[in-house]
Amino acid sequence: MAEAQIVLSHSRESEIVAVATGEQYPWAHTALAQSGFQRDDDGVWHLPAHAPETTVVDLVTCAKRHRTSVHTSSRRFIGDAARDLARLLPGQWHASVEIYSRPAWQEDLVPWIWDSGELGRALQTERVPYAATLTDTVQGTTLLFIERPGRQLGYLVGAFAPKGLEEGYGDSHAPHSIVLPPFPGRAAQAVTDRYLPAYEQAVYARRTTAIAAALADIRSEHDTWQAVIASGRYSDAAPLNAAALGSITEEFLDHAWRRFLTVVDHAPRLIDRCRPADSPWPEDAAALSRLADALSDAETALDEEVHGSPVPAQERRARAWPAIETWLAEGEIFLRQARVSTPHRRPALAGSAPVRPLTAARPAHRSH
Repeated sequence: MAEAQIVLSHSRESEIVAVATGEQYPWAHTALAQSGFQRDDDGVWHLPAHAPETTVVDLVTCAKRHRTSVHTSSRRFIGDAARDLARLLPGQWHASVEIYSRPAWQEDLVPWIWDSGELGRALQTERVPYAATLTDTVQGTTLLFIERPGRQLGYLVGAFAPKGLEEGYGDSHAPHSIVLPPFPGRAAQAVTDRYLPAYEQAVYARRTTAIAAALADIRSEHDTWQAVIASGRYSDAAPLNAAALGSITEEFLDHAWRRFLTVVDHAPRLIDRCRPADSPWPEDAAALSRLADALSDAETALDEEVHGSPVPAQERRARAWPAIETWLAEGEIFLRQARVSTPHRRPALAGSAPVRPLTAARPAHRSH
């Protein structure tokens, strides 16, 4: 394969658009510029409407001089396909194009994709020179939309890891990407009825698992701390003095607070869904109320720590511990309620949503 390639495709708005790829993609940029194409902020080159009919022929000739191959795609421009899909999805979605000229740029996507299906495998084994992202500006969900490799028709759609759960690469809870037909209405129906509900359920399960793991870690360290305090000795049986006991306690409380931030991040969204009256344990309502109050106290303490005046460490520990202690005591009640409150969302398809412009913004976690 040539070190620089130009892929031409048809666009509804610009008629002919071009994408430059390959390790030496600047050669392709030079050929496009010299042939009269104009580059947008999103990295896509457009042929102006007033350009002479010979421009594409001239491009092929110019590209040869710059050691660049020219290919014509049988598909329409992916930006058009993404925009048509975005306007039919429920909610407020924005589409943007991303260009991965060098293979390394595509590889940068892999840790961020939260997928256990064909999309995740394709990004690791197939060349994907460009894609589109679809972002729900209200919920924050960001989907990746690519042409299905090795097929003349169809697309793949999957999701980036949700905010706060970016460490979920390779996570067993990740949803499966799905194959979309080349027809916007049917594609939107598949995303709405199949993918988004599965994605929401996967996020819910991932948050529940993260909270359970954080509480288990804190509980384990709490048990160890209590054992040390009770014995008055290190694990090697060496005696502890008062200063050492104080230091160990401070270290435990600081680490417990850092781990508890996972609960503060994720539990509010889940606890709002819990309906103990509809569960096998209606008596859990009082405990959930105490847990919610403890979360509120922790959120207030965190907000003051981040945005307010510096809080002395001793005061922060004293304020944080009651909330942590409440969750250690009654966190299992929350977890059993959360596990029977898994969402089963089936939103209606918005068939007449207004068309929104295709933007050039990229997700904050990637820039090339």
